[in-house]
Amino acid sequence: MTLSGGLSRPGERDRPTIKFMEIDWTFCLFLCLIAGAGALMLFSIAGASWEPWAAKHLIRFGLYFIMMVILAMCDLRWWFMAAYPIYVVGLLLLIAVEVAGDVSLGAQRWLSIGGFRFQPSEIMKIGLVLALARYYHGLSADSARMSWRLLIPAGMIAAPVLLVAHQPDLGTAMLIAATGLSIVVLAGLSWRIIFAGVAAFLAAIPPFVMFVLHDYQRNRVMTFLNPEADPSGKGYQIVQSKIALGSGGLLGKGFGLGSQSQLNFLPEKQTDFIFATLAEEFGFVGCFAVLFLYGAVIFMALRIASISHSHFGRLAAGGTISTFAVYVLINGAMVMGMAPVVGVPMPMLSYGGTVMLTVMIGFGLIQAVRVHRYTEVTSGKGSLV
Repeated sequence: MTLSGGLSRPGERDRPTIKFMEIDWTFCLFLCLIAGAGALMLFSIAGASWEPWAAKHLIRFGLYFIMMVILAMCDLRWWFMAAYPIYVVGLLLLIAVEVAGDVSLGAQRWLSIGGFRFQPSEIMKIGLVLALARYYHGLSADSARMSWRLLIPAGMIAAPVLLVAHQPDLGTAMLIAATGLSIVVLAGLSWRIIFAGVAAFLAAIPPFVMFVLHDYQRNRVMTFLNPEADPSGKGYQIVQSKIALGSGGLLGKGFGLGSQSQLNFLPEKQTDFIFATLAEEFGFVGCFAVLFLYGAVIFMALRIASISHSHFGRLAAGGTISTFAVYVLINGAMVMGMAPVVGVPMPMLSYGGTVMLTVMIGFGLIQAVRVHRYTEVTSGKGSLV
């Protein structure tokens, strides 16, 4: 009996060769194109040099790509069983940051273990997706729509969000919150609750900005609303980013010819504002091409989520790609002056190993959902159909 997707006998599904062939290589190609575009921009803004950013960017991507392929081979049931442990470990590490975290630039966000320095909030981005997907896997549609059981995922989301916001790291806290809420919505939350939540969120913004945010965070919001009020001070980043975006025009100034980035007017040109550098050198056409690649990756990931036979797989893939989409949305809005500067990079385009590692682990999970799309996950063990 032949199954759709090319797998002929249930016993063959666990063969490494079959698993390798079941990876979505078109999806992988688009990831390579985005990372390649990032390396191209990093090469340009370093004065046509592979150092200090472009070479490391490509090496990291190559290593993480291999890791993604390995993770894609992992049975979906192993992801299911590891969901709660990963979440708990992530939560404990966030608590450890509060107690013994490294302080840098006024923020306590990092842990150093055995000479290795990392941000536990990155672990939580994956852990929360897996934990919520596992929780909703065993929940009925009615309970997911509207029930007292919604308090449990609310608490699962609130705990890491509050810990990360206290570090303080508002950008990452927003990403974690958006990721968690996306899974709750995908699981079938009632539209009445969604509309009520949106209304409550909008009503809470003014008092939150005035009484909860730190002074520097409040200044970022005020700067976002009127960056021209202090163009050489607090509004400098947004003003320079807008100049770079606008000066690129339709086709851009040309590779390596962006004045804002090449002459160091644009701050954080290799990380948070690399998209503005792209716009200056390659114009609207270049920006559209890169956004098309991002859109294609998001579409293919949602397609993978839709064909999974397990509810856990659908929610895990959907939640993971939601995190990626929020990265792109926030960074794009930030460099265009449509959102406050919160330190969120453009994934795989910006320089930085930690975010790329998290994103590629997420893509490994999405590929695992595709490779094991016929796997039916049950409580603890799972079965193949």
